[in-house]
Amino acid sequence: MSGREPVPIEPTSQRAISLRRYLLTGILLPVGLLIIVNTASLYRQALAAVNTAYDRTLLASAKSIGEQLDVTGYDEQSELRVTVPYAALEAFEADNQSRLFYRVSSLKGELVSGFAQLPFWRGEIPIRPPYSALVDFYDDVFREEPVRVAVLLQPVASGKGRAMAVVQVAETLELRKTLARKILFDTLWRQAILLAVIALVAVVVVQRATRPVRRLSAELKARPEGDLTAIAAPDAPRELLPLIEATNQVMGRLQHLLDNQKRFVRDAAHQLRTPLAVLKVQVQSALRGDMEARDALGEINQTVDRATVLANQMLALAKVEQLRQQADLQAIDLAQVVRSVALDLSPLIAEKDIDFEIETVSAQVRSHEWMLGELTRNLLHNAIKHTPAGGPLAVRIVRDASFVAMTLSDSGPGVSAELSARLYEPFSAGDVRHGSGLGLAICREIVETMHGSITLENRVVHGQVTGLDAVVRLPTA
Repeated sequence: MSGREPVPIEPTSQRAISLRRYLLTGILLPVGLLIIVNTASLYRQALAAVNTAYDRTLLASAKSIGEQLDVTGYDEQSELRVTVPYAALEAFEADNQSRLFYRVSSLKGELVSGFAQLPFWRGEIPIRPPYSALVDFYDDVFREEPVRVAVLLQPVASGKGRAMAVVQVAETLELRKTLARKILFDTLWRQAILLAVIALVAVVVVQRATRPVRRLSAELKARPEGDLTAIAAPDAPRELLPLIEATNQVMGRLQHLLDNQKRFVRDAAHQLRTPLAVLKVQVQSALRGDMEARDALGEINQTVDRATVLANQMLALAKVEQLRQQADLQAIDLAQVVRSVALDLSPLIAEKDIDFEIETVSAQVRSHEWMLGELTRNLLHNAIKHTPAGGPLAVRIVRDASFVAMTLSDSGPGVSAELSARLYEPFSAGDVRHGSGLGLAICREIVETMHGSITLENRVVHGQVTGLDAVVRLPTA
């Protein structure tokens, strides 16, 4: 009804987040982080287990060397002797991937046998060693290679003497690194398979979960233009029901707006055609000289007035529907609006010498000021029109905790039974209401917009109709 071209709907932005991608990211990202943390933890645990296993081998090598020791002399005067054939160490070398080096020394660091370049142990035996023997393990560098060293404090006793020997066995880390890498790679590919399975399951689940959305989208795209019927999706998931319900409500409002627009165009075309045709006939009659110019202009003026009133009321009816869609209602004092409208129409009241009475109390209702003014103006104008000259006309406003009631009591002929059945239908003025027949239709639309009610009842005294009471009830603000 605004005459503007419809605004084209922009295509979906390519940056819009895909639900599938959103869910996959939300699932796989935390799972991936957990897998990384878990993999690192498993790798450290496996490496610790590998070190423990190979440390036992180093300790066995140290004990094997300790069994070859012999001593002469006691304590500081003792002299250690050892004969360690290299073949004794070959049993502890695995797949030729690592090399073993040993050193046998006294407690003072004096070399007895082995590799002199291997640094002498300067550490301390742990308070709670992992083994019953006096043993210590540490990492060092020998010949520019990292090594793992096991230190055994080996008591040596014989019939010729007693002493304490320091046996050091060092092993290069090739085998440990190889095994650690194997453990790491085995863990990684297993975790990768687990992540792929989770991703596949997530894709399948998301695909199945979004199937109703795609089906609804296809159904809506296949609808003919102008089809705004409610979406029927009995098998839709529970999570989609609020969206479907909201969509149906929007489509219902759009259908209501389109119906009102079509009705407005239809009624305007039908109702305005008659006064325009009458106006054309009157102008042609005046041009032919069938009547005096003053009489012709008078009839033309009346026709223009009726067409103006009709157009204004049709526009008012359309404006009510427009305001119905807006939510910016304000608390307005109905009494102030009624008094303002009564003051505007006071010339009409004075012209008929009506005994006018107004009694109001402050009553706040939520509405648009224009709607309240239009409601009061239509009802009061009708009451003035049907009140005989010198007759009484009263407007009263009362209120309680929930509702405000406005009553307009005229002293006219009332409403016939025939007209009461179609009282609020547009263009149903008949012979009782000499006008366009839109006034009460506008009032009903306004009252329904404010969630109120309107009733028109004949006032009967001793079996005679003494007037009409128009009662409007509106919820308080």
